[in-house]
Amino acid sequence: MNIKTEDPKSIALQFNNCINNRDLDGLAKLMSDDHTFIDREGKVSQSKQTMVDGWRNFFRAFPHYKNTFNHIVSKDNVVFIRGFAFWSEENPHDPVIWTATIVDDLVREWRVYVDTPENRERFNLT
Repeated sequence: MNIKTEDPKSIALQFNNCINNRDLDGLAKLMSDDHTFIDREGKVSQSKQTMVDGWRNFFRAFPHYKNTFNHIVSKDNVVFIRGFAFWSEENPHDPVIWTATIVDDLVREWRVYVDTPENRERFNLT
């Protein structure tokens, strides 16, 4: 049974706020137990614990990383986001598209895509 109490966009924004603030506890609270992360190369990481460990290591490797969202829309329980990732002063603007699948007010899937005209069209982010 799916229980929806919040707008899926709100959950995605909260999740991103946790990423930007390096808040592992907040990320864990917003992930479903069967959470899946898929990077832009298509590499899949599954389970909440795997991704809590993954984010911990990521934050150590990229201490200045932050996401900025410029465009966000949702269709049913899937949120489509366009923006950019900030990695460092040397690489400050990395255009990205994210999708978040929200189930029972938790992020079941967080996926990263290359920001291309085709992906913008595909996700209606033009």
